[in-house]
Amino acid sequence: MLLKGKPVADKIRADIIHAAEEYKKTGDTPKIAILRVGAREDDIAYEERVLKNCRAVGIETEVVALDLTIDMESLTKEIKRLNEDVNTHGILIFRPLPAHLDTEEISRIIDPRKDIDCMSPVNIEKVFTGDSNGIAPCTPEAVIEILKFYDYDLQGKNVTIVNRSMVLGKPLAMLFLAENATVTICHSKTKELKEVTKRADIVVTGVGRGKFFGPDYFTEGSVVVDVGINFEDGKLCGDVDFDIVSDQVSAISPVPGGVGTVTSMILLSHVIKAMVLQKKQ
Repeated sequence: MLLKGKPVADKIRADIIHAAEEYKKTGDTPKIAILRVGAREDDIAYEERVLKNCRAVGIETEVVALDLTIDMESLTKEIKRLNEDVNTHGILIFRPLPAHLDTEEISRIIDPRKDIDCMSPVNIEKVFTGDSNGIAPCTPEAVIEILKFYDYDLQGKNVTIVNRSMVLGKPLAMLFLAENATVTICHSKTKELKEVTKRADIVVTGVGRGKFFGPDYFTEGSVVVDVGINFEDGKLCGDVDFDIVSDQVSAISPVPGGVGTVTSMILLSHVIKAMVLQKKQ
């Protein structure tokens, strides 16, 4: 089976549109503020994609474009302004920030209820304590949403995650544990990696090495979610050698067209969740 991201993203998109329309009936319009320091080419491209997606689902946007030389005091003022603006429900701060800015300090300034990209340590703590009022990182949540969409019962399943970062592996492990899965985290120092991945029902890869995982890492019953984003010969590919592996496992997500497609919609769904959290308090 091919675990395509588009139908998952389409469902999430429809849910966002419905929620946005319901809020508008009561005079509330979901709004996201994008805070960008400098004008890196990849940041501009990402910004354009976010703006396009927001327009498609009825989320208003504000772009706060700041000079590359901005100091911490001025940046802090901008973030606090957005924190206090009752009409701004989500804040997305583009990273990495310039070296002279303290990213850790900024992560403590952003209002956790508006932190749609899980930058705040408050949200990270909530993910690790199983508090549903937290906002999880987008990519780990996308992995879970894909598996649920394709009707995989995660309870009792053996899951191996080949990544231990705070962006993917560790928070994803917490999300799987919340579904009562049994989780193993692997990394560059893991011994006999092939044997570990073969024992798993579900394998999530995120090593950042194009086509690293061949068929010898999986069994015919493996469900593989490829989170890798790599370029080989000018083409986008995942961590798994898709052309060889796809016919030899039970299910696999493609790259492109898999997790990344869903991640984009998860980000926007967090704007709706942020609205709910702010209305609670």
